[in-house]
Amino acid sequence: MAEVKFGVVMPWAGPDLSLVEKLESLGYDSVWTSEHIFFYGPTMDAFTVLAAYAARTRRLLLGTAVTLLPLRPAAVVAKEATSVDILSGGRLVLGVGVGGEYPKEFVACGVPVQERGARANEAIRILKRLWREDNVTYEGRFWRLEGVTLQPKPVQPGGPPVWVAGRSEAAMRRAGRLGDGYVPYLFSPERFRDGWSKVRQYAREAGRDPDAIVPALYQFIAPADSYEEGKAAAVADLSRRYNQPFENIVDRYVVMGTPQDCIRRLEQFVEAGVRHFQLVPIGPAPFAQQLEVIARDIVPAFR
Repeated sequence: MAEVKFGVVMPWAGPDLSLVEKLESLGYDSVWTSEHIFFYGPTMDAFTVLAAYAARTRRLLLGTAVTLLPLRPAAVVAKEATSVDILSGGRLVLGVGVGGEYPKEFVACGVPVQERGARANEAIRILKRLWREDNVTYEGRFWRLEGVTLQPKPVQPGGPPVWVAGRSEAAMRRAGRLGDGYVPYLFSPERFRDGWSKVRQYAREAGRDPDAIVPALYQFIAPADSYEEGKAAAVADLSRRYNQPFENIVDRYVVMGTPQDCIRRLEQFVEAGVRHFQLVPIGPAPFAQQLEVIARDIVPAFR
């Protein structure tokens, strides 16, 4: 079996910093934090949270899942990501997305929501230049650089890997042409296989090595004593989280049920190409208990 890695997306609000130490001790590979400026529920700034996690861990990869790239100037993201990369000793993965599901945060940041994809593409190019070059001059549609040098540079040569998130064809194209990873969400195994194939094709068309791109997945998981119990928890969580009904689609998009149920579904995603899971535990048990169940009863099946 190909090497498969497992990370956890931590709860949005008021993270218990001791949980990240538990995560590392349980053998997970990465920890991720989501963010919005405004959303249906509480969120925190991702870079601030990851800086705190960096101080309390030694091994875990630290990732944003995701930074809404269009809402910040590219130069600011370059500085924030570099700071976390340095504080963590080179462990940052910059997950980026374009958002759009909560238009009010675009209004608040003065960014037209219809420009979000073009802004993200331009920002990724700027990030990589600032991380790799000195005396950078750039004239783009949204940003202008006049012979500036980012100091200090990230610990990782060339900067943190940029993993592109999203469900659309545009996200697949962005990942293939510009990204170091591809991270869709709310995908079935079949849809992941199709999307990953398109990402690889876009990479080849851009003269890039598709094998250098990490196929990842932001995956909701509801471990429980039964499939029905996991499904009830998943429906309740996702309907609240996304402010829309999920009753008819959780079977397609959520890994849920007993450990064996979860293993069987995760195996289908691995067969479709996934190599790094960003797990979002939404089962009925307390969060810390779900972490233990996943680490003890599910992850070993893939080691």
